[in-house]
Amino acid sequence: MKRSFSKVLRTLILSAGLSLTLAGGISYAERAPMAPLPSPSGVDIPPASVPANPNSLANGTQAQSQPANPSIFIMPNADPQNYVSIPDKQAGVLIQRSGQAWRVIRNGVITVYGGWLLAIAFFGIIAVYTLKGSVKLHEPLSGVMIKRFSGFDRAVHWIMAFSFIALAFTGLMILYGKYFAMPLMGGMAYGSFLFVCKNIHNFSGPLFTLSIVIFFILFVGKNIPEKGDLEWLLTFGGMFSGKHVPAGFFNMGEKFWFWFGMTFLGLVISASGFVLDMIVPFMQIEYLRGTMQIANIIHSTAAILMTTMAMGHIYIGTIGMQGSIDGMKTGYVDATWAKEHHEIWYNKVNK
Repeated sequence: MKRSFSKVLRTLILSAGLSLTLAGGISYAERAPMAPLPSPSGVDIPPASVPANPNSLANGTQAQSQPANPSIFIMPNADPQNYVSIPDKQAGVLIQRSGQAWRVIRNGVITVYGGWLLAIAFFGIIAVYTLKGSVKLHEPLSGVMIKRFSGFDRAVHWIMAFSFIALAFTGLMILYGKYFAMPLMGGMAYGSFLFVCKNIHNFSGPLFTLSIVIFFILFVGKNIPEKGDLEWLLTFGGMFSGKHVPAGFFNMGEKFWFWFGMTFLGLVISASGFVLDMIVPFMQIEYLRGTMQIANIIHSTAAILMTTMAMGHIYIGTIGMQGSIDGMKTGYVDATWAKEHHEIWYNKVNK
């Protein structure tokens, strides 16, 4: 009985001591004056609280290292790197000023002006087709077919075409989908849809790059500038002069698409996409925030330019000109079409 009473008494004394200690601490905290906060955010810590050598904290106790942890909040809207003890040293910057600039460029300049450029190209093509319709041949089809592309040529072209369409659609959803698709689908459904789009985009990219490289090797020899290309360019294939301008296997418009649209813009898109996917081969790259932001700006800008040019290429190669798609469908074109649009090549074939 005595032993039980002594246990109860010790427990009561201990509880009373803890209660008095807690009450005294609360009372002292209420009476203690609080220094004014340096900023309205309430997260800034006076520089005096940061040790002169933060690296030495790794050898100290937890109590010693804790005061330095808020050092990342000293300059919350600044790019200089502050000390953090975790492996990701980029976490030493709370708010990245260049990230804010990237957001303005991406959501402002690229999204707005890129959207206008795509809209002008799209509705311009509709206007041309409505006013002029398909460009017809001046003479009836002869029925004589000339081989223009091999089966391998066409396979590479269609792989490149379909991978590009997949990339263009999913890329436009990533860039513009939140403005029109998300309100229609709802946030959760749109998130799942965008996740699928992102994976299609990422896996289609390397296939698109490979097809560009192979197509370049196949047709670089036929896209070397030659006699008559300058005249074709100045008159836009005779559209402005009203006079027929002979062309070789490819005319200057197709050569411009090959060199600038497909090769230059295609490889710029591919290289920046590899950086964004963090799969750049044969070299060591630090995938930091700044690197990703620059790659994203380059990638988006080049993709919008290529998509705009591709609209014209797809239009001319399908409904815009009679007989144009036959070469990539069957590998053969009618002799009348060959003579009218690629007379120099037609004359070489018929020698």
